[in-house]
Order: sequence, then C-alpha cells, then structure tokens
Amino acid sequence: MFDAFLWLNAIWIIAAIVFIHEMGHYLVARWNGVAIQAFSVGFGPEIIGWNDKHGTRWKISAIPLGGYVRFLGDMNEASAPDPEVMKNIDPALAPRLFMNKNVWQRISIVLAGPVANIILTFVILYVLLMSYGRYIIPPTIGDVLPASVAAEAGFEPGDTIISVDGYKVRGFDDFQRFIATSPEREVSVVLERNGGERAIALTPEAVSVEDRFGNNQRIGRIGVMRDVTQEEVALYTPGPVEAIGMTFEEIRFIIQRTAAFLGDFFVGRGDVEQLGGPVKVAKVSGEVATLGIVALINLMALLSLNIGIFNLLPVPMLDGGHLLYYAVEAVRGKPLSMRVQEIGYRFGFALVVGLMIFTLFNDTLFAYFGILR
Repeated sequence: MFDAFLWLNAIWIIAAIVFIHEMGHYLVARWNGVAIQAFSVGFGPEIIGWNDKHGTRWKISAIPLGGYVRFLGDMNEASAPDPEVMKNIDPALAPRLFMNKNVWQRISIVLAGPVANIILTFVILYVLLMSYGRYIIPPTIGDVLPASVAAEAGFEPGDTIISVDGYKVRGFDDFQRFIATSPEREVSVVLERNGGERAIALTPEAVSVEDRFGNNQRIGRIGVMRDVTQEEVALYTPGPVEAIGMTFEEIRFIIQRTAAFLGDFFVGRGDVEQLGGPVKVAKVSGEVATLGIVALINLMALLSLNIGIFNLLPVPMLDGGHLLYYAVEAVRGKPLSMRVQEIGYRFGFALVVGLMIFTLFNDTLFAYFGILR
C-alpha cells in the first residue's frame, strides 16, 4: 500500500509538471500557426486519447516519465524534422510546418516549455508566500564552536547576518539554508558587528546528516548555534510587491544552487547518492506527502523548476539542444545540415538514455542498501 502511495504521488506530480511544460510548447506553437499532430502526457502506447477540432490527438500514454508535443512533419517525439515530409507535403500545409517557421518563431516555441515550468514555480511559491507567510527568528549568532570553520573565519557570538553570497538573510533559517547548500564551496557572508558591517569569506565543511525520514544528506556546516525562545519567533507576511521580489530571489537561489550542485561533479566534489530518477522522486514525494499538501505542492514547485532547467541544457533531444541548433542558424543565416542534426539527435538520445539508466540504477542501488540498513 505504501509503495502504491509513493508512486501515486510521484505520478500526479510529474504528470502535472509535464502537462504545464508541454502546454507551453503547445500554446506558443498554436499562436504561431503550427500544425500540431499530438499532445501526449507520457511515452509509449496510448492508454486513452481523443482528437480535437484542430486535428490534434490528445492522449495519455503508458510510461508516465515525460511527455511531448509532436508537430506535423516531425520524425519522432524529439521533434527531429522528417525530410520526407518536406518533399511530399501538401503545399497548403507547408506554411504550417514547424520546420518552415522562421528561426525566432521556432526559438519562442521551444523556449516556451521551460518558461512555463518557471512560471508554474513562481506562481506556486508566490501564492504560498502570500497565503502562509514565513516564520522567522532574528539572524543573530548565539555560539561559535571552538576550532570550527566559523571560529577560524572570525565569527563571534552576537554577530547579525545580513547576507550570504548576495542573498538577503531575513531570518536565521535563511542563514542555515544558504550555508547548508554550499558544502565545500566558498561563500561570502556580510554581517553586522558593533554597528558596522564586515565581509567574511569561508568554505563550509561537508558533513553527512540524516533527515527525519532516515535519508543521508550531504550539507555544508560552519559550526554556529543559536538557542530560540518562543518570543523570538515571528510570522512575517510580505506585501504583494515585496513578495514578487522575494519569489524571484528564491527562484534565483534554487537555480544558482542547482548549477553549483551539477558543477560539483566536474570537480570531483559531487555525491552520486544525491542524484535521483523516478524511483527517488517517488520516494521523496511519498515522504513529503506525510508532511501535508502544502509541503507536497512546494515540492512540485521545486521539481518544476529543476525540470525546466534540465531541459535547457544544450543537449540535442532536449529543448536546450534545439535552441543551440537555432542559435547557430540565427548566426549563420541558415540551418545546420540534416546530417549534422541527425548525428546530434543520436548523441543526445544516447546521453539522455544513459543518464536515465544511471539514475534508475542509482535509485535502485541506494534503495536496496537503504532497506538493508
């Protein structure tokens, strides 16, 4: 029963994010007069579907790990153009082919999917912030552990934290979060002491901690503590305009930390246990669901943003790969040859499938050892 609960949560979250992503492609394509053959949530065999008055096949497919919008003239779900269609297409339909739209129209259509994910994230975070506000405590350091990173950097009890890496610190939990998401990465902290400001650069040490669900997490730690009294906890509810800025700042923070996390793997600091695929998404969503619907919706916002970012990677078959092709076309004044594009699609397909297999293996491996613990 619990396994079914995990997968049910994961499926509806992924399906909602995929639907929004593909709807971004679909709407901008329609606005640009592109003929759309199919809109699918999921891959593989069709489970249920229907045709609309525009000739688009709307369907739910068997493998709920993604989705696609297939334009008329596409060779496959990755929107690789089919040269045979170009030769035999009805002249009346030719202007409605995606491949016959100008490069800026194609860029806008491809970019619309990730942008839709970012908009979904913004709306969720903004609505949650306006609806529930934030509980905060003053960002003042209580104790500094001897011989810790903080002690060596010059932190002192009573210091008030103003910002970390340019991100405003509104409460002590902000400070903890900014430090925790920077293991073995240098951060710049601006603090107030005795009425004056000073900047301190330090590198949090990486430690492994166990969360409330028994999962190991690699986080940054510098060795500061703070006791909290009930009187210090305050509910902060920003105004509508301030909430916009706070939401954009949160999105910028997530993007920056995600990029830093991926960059860690190129310099040997990455922890493969932190990578996850569908099994991990199911596990995490099931765990978060036990915290309530608000926490689950917050997770959806985070996953939506990460899926949007992932799709912008310059890998053929992903949206970012298409954008790379079109950027080259915009500079050259003509598209790359079909041969070059086909090689790129094959490389991208192999890379994406390899990553999926790795994350699935990684999920299964750590789930297995987690069960043995």
